[in-house]
Amino acid sequence: MAITAGDKLPDTKFKIMGSDGPQEASTAELFDGKKVVVFGVPGAFTPTCNMNHLPGFLKNLDLIKAKGVDDVAVISVNDVFVMNEWAKASGGKGKIHFLSDGAAHFTKAAGLDIDLSEVGLGVRSKRYSMIVENGKITKLNVEESPGVAELSGAAAILEQL
Repeated sequence: MAITAGDKLPDTKFKIMGSDGPQEASTAELFDGKKVVVFGVPGAFTPTCNMNHLPGFLKNLDLIKAKGVDDVAVISVNDVFVMNEWAKASGGKGKIHFLSDGAAHFTKAAGLDIDLSEVGLGVRSKRYSMIVENGKITKLNVEESPGVAELSGAAAILEQL
């Protein structure tokens, strides 16, 4: 069953790239006591994720933070090394958190997984965005198709903040 607005985020750990290499960060460390905009993507460097979804959040980062948001994070079922390279290549490193959910623990616990094996991607994340306040989801937007980033885009989040 998928999470919905009003639910607490699943208690899991993400991999992030630290100055000394890969590190773990828990849901509590990343979200407790903060207002965070989170968006999930099927895969780093994939067309819609790389050319539409992520750029919208980077372009609107100042506007999003001006509405009282502490952090913005992207989650993908990619390993920490791919997420780090995507952060660097996109210009997002140091601006938003690139959270690796390589084994899809968070994604599956949240009920936001999708099997894209038919197109060679395996188990991935649905495309979504959410507003999280102190670990609790206040808004959740899930796309019907992984190739579309409209309901879950930065413009939709700005309207909801």
